[in-house]
Amino acid sequence: MNSYALIDLHCDTLTDCIHKNSDPDTLDDPGRVLSLSAIPADVHWAQFYAVFIPDEYRGQAAIDYYETNRDNFNRQMKKFCDRVTPCHTASDMKAAWNSGKTAAFLTIENGSALAGDITRVKKLADDGVRCMTLTWNGENELGSGHTTTHGMTDFGRQAVHEMEDCGILVDVSHLNDAGYADLFETARRPFVATHSNARAVCSHKRNLTDDMIREMVRRGCLIGLNYCKSFITDGGTGDSPEDLYRHIEHFFKLGAYKNLALGSDFDGATLPTYLDSPEKAAALYEYFLDQGMSTELAEGILFRNAEEFFEKNL
Repeated sequence: MNSYALIDLHCDTLTDCIHKNSDPDTLDDPGRVLSLSAIPADVHWAQFYAVFIPDEYRGQAAIDYYETNRDNFNRQMKKFCDRVTPCHTASDMKAAWNSGKTAAFLTIENGSALAGDITRVKKLADDGVRCMTLTWNGENELGSGHTTTHGMTDFGRQAVHEMEDCGILVDVSHLNDAGYADLFETARRPFVATHSNARAVCSHKRNLTDDMIREMVRRGCLIGLNYCKSFITDGGTGDSPEDLYRHIEHFFKLGAYKNLALGSDFDGATLPTYLDSPEKAAALYEYFLDQGMSTELAEGILFRNAEEFFEKNL
C-alpha cells in the first residue's frame, strides 16, 4: 500500500536537462523518468517543476530561457488540466488532491533568472514561481555554487530579502559553504534545500555539513533527500535503499525529524535502481515502515513535513 501523499521538492522534467529531445510535452513524455502517466494513481502527488537554467545563460539570455520554459509550463498546465493543476499555496495543493490531480509548483534552479535586476523578483512571483535556488554549480549575480569558492554578493543578500517579501522560497541547494555562511547571516525566514543530502554520509560538496543541518533544524527549514547516486554514496557506487536510509538516520541524529522531505532530482541525475520511477519513490513509505520507522516519521518524510512547511511559509 502506498502512502497517502508524496511531495517532491525538485525535478528537472520540465526542461531539457538530460533528454535533449524535441518533444515539447515534457511533463508527460514517456521517455522521462517522471511523467504524469507514471505517477501512481493511488498517491496524492505534489511536484516542484524547476526551470533549470545552465550557468552559461546570463542577462537577457537567462531571462529568455526562463520565459520560454515558463510559457511551456503554462501551456502544459492547460493541455493536461484533467490530470494536473498549477499551485501557489498549500490550500491550492490540497484542492488539486481533492480533485484527483497532481499539484504542480513552478520553481527555478539558478538565480541567474533575475539577470541582476531586483525588480524581477516580484515579476517571477507574479508568474507563479514559488521557489528558486540562489545558484547552480558556478557563479552568478547572487553568489557562488559548489564548484566555486566565493560567497554571496550584496545583490544576492538583497535578493534573499526580496524573495522572502514576495513569497518565493529561498533554495540553498547548490550553494557553496561560504554562501551558506552568508545566507545564515542574511535570511530572516525559514528556507529550503530542495535536493541535498548529508555530507557526513557522502562527502560530495553538494551535500550539507552537520553544522548546516543543525542550523536549518533550529530555523525550521526544509531539506529534500536527493536521489542522485553521486550524492548518496561516495563515487555513486551504491545501489541499495540502505544507502539512502543511512542519510535519513544521520539527519534524525541531528534532530531533523520535522525537517526532512523528498527532492528526487528526477530527470536531472543518475538514479539508483530502487528510485528510478515515481512508483518506486512512493514505495519508500513501505520500506521505511519495514525498517522500523514509525508511521508518523515515514509520513513526515513523504509529505507531512513539507505540507506543514508550506502552510507556514508558502
